[in-house]
Formats: sequence, C-alpha cells, structure tokens
Amino acid sequence: MIRKAKKEDFEQIYKLGENLHENYRQKYNLDELIKEEYFHVVVYEQDEQIVGFLIYTTVDNSTDIVDIYVEKKYRCQKIASNLLDQMISVSKPNTIFLLEVAVDNINAIKLYEKFGFKVIHTRKKYYGQKDAYVMERKMKDE
Repeated sequence: MIRKAKKEDFEQIYKLGENLHENYRQKYNLDELIKEEYFHVVVYEQDEQIVGFLIYTTVDNSTDIVDIYVEKKYRCQKIASNLLDQMISVSKPNTIFLLEVAVDNINAIKLYEKFGFKVIHTRKKYYGQKDAYVMERKMKDE
C-alpha cells in the first residue's frame, strides 16, 4: 500500500535511509521538513512495515526526486515503480522531474529510463569520487 508518510513512520524511514546516507537522520529533519508544503514523503507499506519510500519536492511545475529507496529483500517487486507512478499521477500537467543518480547505479538508471528520464548532464565527483548523472523527465499532458 502506498500512502503519505506520518510522523510515526519517521523512525522506519530513517532506518531505511541509513542505507543511502550514513547520517540520514542528521541530513533530513523530517519533523520540520514535512511541515513545508513543497516537501513530500510517500511510503510503501507491506505487512504493516515500511519497505520503501520516496521523498520529493515540488515547486510550481518542477519536481525534484530527493531519495527513493526499497529494502533489498523487497526489490524487483515493482515497489519503486509504484512509488514513481504515484508521484507522477498527482503531479500537475507539464511538470518537469529532475534527479541525480550515481553513474554506476545501473539498476536505478534503468528504472528512471523506463519512466522516460534522460541524462541531461554529468556532475563530476558529485558523490565523493563518483560522478552523477542529472536526469530529467518532461511530463506531457497525461
């Protein structure tokens, strides 16, 4: 089940997020950020546990994907695809979506390409010594 995150979900999100960033809790103060109209956290819940989440920001017709994560044992079950579908379905027409992804994260790149994202720029050493692609998806009137 996909739903908007609640305050009670933050501990599970932080725990999963540590797989993305070592200091996830320090990087994102969800208690404060969730109060902002532009900040969105969506979770995928299965068996009463959060197994994936998507964090994104929306300002006007621009949406930036901040983080998307699915617990390893739940991957390849279309959870990330469902989270992206949900985000796209609630977006305004003509929205432009942007994200950064490590150039060696092939599975994520394939997922984003499946959703119509295209590489528009490379950021050198964006993740320490790793480069990142900036990817964009322009939404037509869907």
